[in-house]
Amino acid sequence: AIMAAVSPARRRGGGRPKHPELRVIRPKDRAAETASGPMLRQAAISTGLVGANKIWVGFAELGPGMRSAVHHHGEAESAIYIVSGQARFLCGDQLETSYDAEPGDFVWVPPHVAHVEINRSDNEPLLTVVARSTQKALVFNLPTPDPALPFSTG
Repeated sequence: AIMAAVSPARRRGGGRPKHPELRVIRPKDRAAETASGPMLRQAAISTGLVGANKIWVGFAELGPGMRSAVHHHGEAESAIYIVSGQARFLCGDQLETSYDAEPGDFVWVPPHVAHVEINRSDNEPLLTVVARSTQKALVFNLPTPDPALPFSTG
């Protein structure tokens, strides 16, 4: 049944595949993306790297005690999986709403929702996998509403 889904040319071992091949993207193969403050972002699954058309998936790292800039991702829906570390997400008109996330948690960010990611740990990096509903590099960094905000993790 599995081979029935493969074109006859591919089953015979000849011909050019009709679809892109499965790919493994190693850390060294990731491509740098637009940052939000000190947050490192790297694309792993994108049009430029593998020819993906409908999803973007990447890796993000935030150092100990750091926080991203205030930002949103335009029309894109985002899903964030916490690989390791202790995350806090701020959102709301004045970033007054706070959500904590732990390893194994998923976070959904609707389109146009301004937010900040915070690494609550002073010792360990926050490592996440991010998926977005568009290939566009939609990162809109915004002014911080409270001048004290970038220096406070509480």
